[in-house]
Amino acid sequence: MELYFVRHGKTEWNLEGKYQGGHGDSPLLPESLHDISLLAKRLEDTAIDHMYASPLPRAKKTAETLIKDLKRQIPLSIVRDLREFDLGIMEGRKFSELENEIPEVIYAFRHQPAEYDYDLIRGESFEKVAARTTDAVKRIVAENKPDANVVIVSHGAALVTMIQSLLGTKVADIRKNGGLSNTSLTHLRFENGEFKLIKWNETGYLGKKLESSDTI
Repeated sequence: MELYFVRHGKTEWNLEGKYQGGHGDSPLLPESLHDISLLAKRLEDTAIDHMYASPLPRAKKTAETLIKDLKRQIPLSIVRDLREFDLGIMEGRKFSELENEIPEVIYAFRHQPAEYDYDLIRGESFEKVAARTTDAVKRIVAENKPDANVVIVSHGAALVTMIQSLLGTKVADIRKNGGLSNTSLTHLRFENGEFKLIKWNETGYLGKKLESSDTI
């Protein structure tokens, strides 16, 4: 089975450097609709059996737009457990402000997951996100044919945690490959009971130089 993980298109809050998390949300930028069309062109020769998305509007809209741009009848299922981290009091706040107020928490979230103090911000731990998202992916695998191609549309931090956990990476090393960019494609293969990484954070089809606000 081939699994293609897509991070949602860039949003207004992404551009403004704000945390969105599992409850916050903001509209996709106009440029994101163009980027999704480029992703559709990248996937035009891939027979997609099913698409799955987080219920948060930015991910759901990305999935719906991708299906429309692919010009195919592809079933879409919304899966609650694919949502982004609950970031508690960080949601809707600017990166720069929080880096001044709680620098240790922000640094750990981005670079040292094992040291992340989620209680301090009344949020969700890496371990909890890993458990709920990998359970969701395993359910998706179980309900599809062994040779299916599926697309999963989710969020930056949740996807990094989800994918690395599927690959057997320990929490402390979840950030080892860096983050994922908006409208990026990460490809895993499931065979013989194991997930294997084929391509991490593919973005070349977007044809642009990425900015710091594009990746988390």
